[in-house]
Amino acid sequence: MATADFITPVVDDPRTFGRVAAANSLSDVYAMGGVPLVALNLLGYPPAGVPNAALGEILAGAGEVCREAGCAVGGGHTVRDDEVKFGLSVTGLVHPDRILRNCTARPGDRLILTKPLGTGALAAALKKGRLDEAGYAALVGCMTALNRCGAVLWEHGASAATDITGFGLTGHALEMAAGSGVQLVIDPARLPLLPGAVRLCGEGFTCGGTRSNAAFTGGSVRYGEGVEEDLRGLLNDPQTSGGLLVAVPAGRMAGLAAAALAHGALCAVEVGEVRACAPGEPRLVFPG
Repeated sequence: MATADFITPVVDDPRTFGRVAAANSLSDVYAMGGVPLVALNLLGYPPAGVPNAALGEILAGAGEVCREAGCAVGGGHTVRDDEVKFGLSVTGLVHPDRILRNCTARPGDRLILTKPLGTGALAAALKKGRLDEAGYAALVGCMTALNRCGAVLWEHGASAATDITGFGLTGHALEMAAGSGVQLVIDPARLPLLPGAVRLCGEGFTCGGTRSNAAFTGGSVRYGEGVEEDLRGLLNDPQTSGGLLVAVPAGRMAGLAAAALAHGALCAVEVGEVRACAPGEPRLVFPG
């Protein structure tokens, strides 16, 4: 398998940004059950205003995360751009019969999430100087954590998986539901959240992607009356280097969760279930 992804800076420190961008790019391979083998750097930067030392720090941070993943860096390419953009093209390995897809969830499966939500809200607060040290540490820890648990999920019974990134939980969950021809029911009360994420969303620390995600998914999502607007914002908020949403048969859920935690998942929380979807019913439901 081969993938490519890159992002604009979400933190000011260049090395940390490199680490975040690398973890985000590697996630595409892990989400399909693969192991990353080799990566190529993809770096765009303005011709003036960004010191060479800062660009070197971005690459160094990415190299640290690639080494953690056991993934070689084989070079890359740079190009002039109006703003800094960085990511990786990653080649990974997975047996064709063990590929995790986002369109094969089955009624009766349980849903597990492997990272807390809230990176979008916390990153927006950081840009406005409204994130404290504890919040910053939680944000960076979440975004730089590898989704390497994805490489072992198939053998522990996973029937489908996707990583939660720019389209938010709603967008990626809806893609899984529609592709599988099922309904996903996710309990908002069970969702793992970064500290202060709901409050920050309520204070307006979101981005244009939050609104576009909500507009795109709105007709296919049903929210319970108890799901307040602040939380709805977080459900639609774009995530950077988010966790994996995994569908697994109920009888294998405990074993998969234990394996995910043993392979570095920040959490392995059961957040909902997969149901058959009757005609006219929404594909994605958040009761409350």
